[in-house]
Amino acid sequence: MTVAAPMPLNRLRKEWREGRPTFGAIATIPSIQTVQIMARCGIDWIIVDLEHGPIDLTSAHAMITATAGTPCVPLARIAANEPWLAKAPMDIGALGINFPMICSRTDAEKAVRSLRYPPKGDRFWGPFHAPFRWGLSMPDYMATADDDMICMITIEHADAVERIDEIMATPGIDVAVIGPGDLATSINKRGQVDDPEVQALMRRAEEGILKSGVPIGGVARTADQANAMIDRGYLALALGFDWSLFQRGIAAAFQGIKR
Repeated sequence: MTVAAPMPLNRLRKEWREGRPTFGAIATIPSIQTVQIMARCGIDWIIVDLEHGPIDLTSAHAMITATAGTPCVPLARIAANEPWLAKAPMDIGALGINFPMICSRTDAEKAVRSLRYPPKGDRFWGPFHAPFRWGLSMPDYMATADDDMICMITIEHADAVERIDEIMATPGIDVAVIGPGDLATSINKRGQVDDPEVQALMRRAEEGILKSGVPIGGVARTADQANAMIDRGYLALALGFDWSLFQRGIAAAFQGIKR
């Protein structure tokens, strides 16, 4: 009798393959409660930010666990494209890694290999806590681990835009996200994401990613912007950071109030 292969835990790759846009947020506040609220508000994925925020691995573990019982997929953003930084978030239950500052094919290949066990990659064995997060035995977790991990790369430097075709030709990239803030910073235009030169770089990056067939992601600051990006083919849209979503919510609560 043939035993059916276990189903992957991660639904994002299937959603993107079928052309359905997904919506996420970046969690920078070390808070279980914040993640619980966001995960239950219709968000498809949450990136736990280990690059810029004050989140350590203990907090990250709790935040990843806080997505349990929801369809929300927990991912983690690491501080640099290093396999040893990607290892622990996966081993505590994240189903993908957001790699920053991918500027060459070599960078992209390194990121891809960080996520998969040999012979497909260089991930070391030790997922002691991830199976508990997903309610699996260790063998069942291992059976789909390579397929479950999302390799999300960020295109956020002018050098990456110059090499976009070679980067996007790298097998194993699941989604490529354009980071406007660092892209602007890389050409000495910090905070000027609407500058014509920055916008030109973003368009070149966008064209290269869309041409490759790899799902494209980005930041949508308004509903109009999100809809326009979806019309251009975006499949992974970050609606904001936890702090910016709170900020916008509070500002909306004040609208119409006489102060």
